[in-house]
This record gives sequence, C-alpha cells and structure tokens, in this order.
Amino acid sequence: MKIEVKDLGKKFIKEWIFRHLDFTFDEFQSYAITVPNGSGKSTFILSLAGFIPTNEGTVQYYKDGNLIPEDEIFKTLDIITPYLELIEEFTLDEFLAFHFKFKTLREGYSINDFIDKIYLNEDRSKQIKNYSSGMKQRLKLGLGFFSTSEICFLDEPTTNLDEQGIAWYLENIKKLLGKKLVLISSNQKSEYDFCDKILHIADYK
Repeated sequence: MKIEVKDLGKKFIKEWIFRHLDFTFDEFQSYAITVPNGSGKSTFILSLAGFIPTNEGTVQYYKDGNLIPEDEIFKTLDIITPYLELIEEFTLDEFLAFHFKFKTLREGYSINDFIDKIYLNEDRSKQIKNYSSGMKQRLKLGLGFFSTSEICFLDEPTTNLDEQGIAWYLENIKKLLGKKLVLISSNQKSEYDFCDKILHIADYK
C-alpha cells in the first residue's frame, strides 16, 4: 500500500497552505509531517485522507501496483485526530459494535481484548460523552493501533494524554512500525522521532 501525491496544492482564500507538493509515501514506512502550528499540518493530513478537497494536484492510493478507487480508500486507513468526534451518545460497547461493522480488528483480537488494551474495561457501559478527554483520545488511538487497516494517520497523537498515556502511545505506535504505513502530524519530536522520514510542509509554500 502506498500513496502518491502529485503537484498538490491547498489554499484558503488567497493564501496557499502548501503548493506543488510531490511525494510518495511507501508501504510499511513511517513519516513525520511537521510545520509550525497553524500552518497546515492538519489540513495536509485531511487532504491526504480525502476528508477535504484540494485546489490542485492529485492524491492516489495503490495496492499491489493497482490504483484504488476513491470510494474504496476509506477501507484502507484509520485517521486519529483530536478534532474528529466520536459518537458520544453510544456506550463503548455500542460504539465498537457499530465501528467494527466497517473496520476489522487485528487477527486474534476480540472486542474484549481491545477494551483491555485501551484500559477502559471498567468504563465500557458508560456513554462516551462522560469520558475524559484522555479516555477519548486513548479510544481513538486504539482504533488505529488494533485494526487491520493498512494506513494509520495520526494528528498530534498525544493531545490530552497524561504521562502514562504518552508512554502507552509510544509503546503501541512503535509496534506498528514496519507493519503499516504510518503518518504522524506533529511538532513534538517525542511523538515522531522514531519515524523513517520527515516531510516539512513549509518547504512547499
């Protein structure tokens, strides 16, 4: 699984956030996406994932050399960001039953295993709206860590995590390296200093 970006450009009103961006994200590699705060990290991640349109260029996904149709791309990836919302009216059990109708847990994992891995077993019957911000972030990260999706997008992944949560993130993200295509959007070096390559969005103004 790889992503090819050609001559990509995105602007708001008259200001270009990035432009003429050519890059290939290769299978099983890990990439850090860096740029000063407020200068386009999240915009770039959302553009890659197809959540927002770009003004120029193309983003194409390939598997085994074959182009994946745009309406099939969502099946290949997980995207974890602080600003994408969960369905907070659901309990954890209800949410996971719904979510895993569209995604697949890693082989050998059950829903119970997943809940144990994200340390929410005692809170599984609570509505997600009653979770702390750290609990919600751990749930989001777990959806990327323990699914079979081949691509994992992470935007500012340790947002809302305490010291113990950050250690949990680092332990689990490093287990993904070499198993998925991983893209981490961040300005905190500790979140990505293990990545294979770094892409500086500011180089494409």
